[in-house]
Amino acid sequence: MSQAPVLIAGGGIGGLATALTLDQIGVPCLIFEAVENLRPLGVGINLQPNAVRELYELGFSDADLQQVGVRCREWALVGLNGNDIYAEPRGLEAGYNWPQYSVHRGEFHMLLYRTVLDRLGSDVFRAGHRVTGYRNDASGVVMQVDVGGRAEKVAGSLLIGADGIHSAIRSQMYPDQPPIHWGGAIMWRGTSQAVPVRTGASFVGLGTHRHRVVFYPITPPDPETGLATVNWIAEITEDNPEGWTKSDWNRRANAEDVIAHFEGWNFGWLDVPALIRSSREVLEYPMIDRDPIPSWRDGQVVLLGDAAHPMYPTGSNGATQAIVDARVLGAAIRAHGVSETALQAYDDQLCDAISGVVLRNRGAGPFGILNIVDERCGSVFDDINEVMSKAEMESFMAGYKQAAGYAIESLNSAPSTIPLEPD
Repeated sequence: MSQAPVLIAGGGIGGLATALTLDQIGVPCLIFEAVENLRPLGVGINLQPNAVRELYELGFSDADLQQVGVRCREWALVGLNGNDIYAEPRGLEAGYNWPQYSVHRGEFHMLLYRTVLDRLGSDVFRAGHRVTGYRNDASGVVMQVDVGGRAEKVAGSLLIGADGIHSAIRSQMYPDQPPIHWGGAIMWRGTSQAVPVRTGASFVGLGTHRHRVVFYPITPPDPETGLATVNWIAEITEDNPEGWTKSDWNRRANAEDVIAHFEGWNFGWLDVPALIRSSREVLEYPMIDRDPIPSWRDGQVVLLGDAAHPMYPTGSNGATQAIVDARVLGAAIRAHGVSETALQAYDDQLCDAISGVVLRNRGAGPFGILNIVDERCGSVFDDINEVMSKAEMESFMAGYKQAAGYAIESLNSAPSTIPLEPD
């Protein structure tokens, strides 16, 4: 008798990486995605070297990833008067064995989607299927699905809940979980055509922890114009005693309303109002996450990606961690079979550790350096060494990288998550 497939709720980055991993280890799966037609939505994200290692071992190449983004060469923080706080190389230039990429989220998502269809076949991806719940039983798991208003049930061996921050799977596991957490930060995001600064492939955060912009290119510059597509995020933090009161979790915004918070932010090498004004579309989001939960597993069901650990994007590791989740889960299934034991091994390895990263990101993640500088000098200074030493900043960053799983020495020396079979 053939093995019942592993069911994957959600066809986002985490769900697709899981499907590719299961295919690599010879485990059949089906993907159920609520959206009827996938489109390349979203703006920029970063893929850290620990995720890139896993993508390479899934068969993606540098050329594949440079089709949807660029290699990031530098990560930098800048004060309110435009002076450098901290900068470090990234990817290969930092000594990693793998690059870091700044990519267009939607184009990367579509790359994964096309690869799944090519390797697994189009029949494994069920679009327009919204997963609403599940039931564990002696033979596996039964998943409830809404298909255009019609309820259906699908049986499988395991269920992977990769259905995002509003996960129905997580809601069933934890019906009394607190509501989505908003700490008062509002983000506006867009992309603009601009000349990339510094190294030409730099990720730059400028301002304070409560009032900043972040920007980085996600395409190489055009050879004729010198302009690249630059992803930018403008962010303020306000008091939020009433919580998020707007009806939409993301909506179009007026560029001039955003610029009002950043008037005068022109440093010669960067004109923030001009960057925002030149964006074709500006979207507004609350910066949100959820409180960590004690376990991601319920019987033959487990959570992955944003369903397991939705986190503030301050560490640029949401998509990265979803990919790593998929690979760690695949390794557990390879070691323990398609079983509850595998799900428990995955949960034991990641749940507590990544819950800690969620809380670090809520506390500003690597941007915590901005908090310290702001407390000491209001983020305006002539010589940063009189405010915070380079050694103190390097120690702060090393602690974050270790917690998030991409400390250079540890990552470079680690064995493959899923050792490849010899040819």
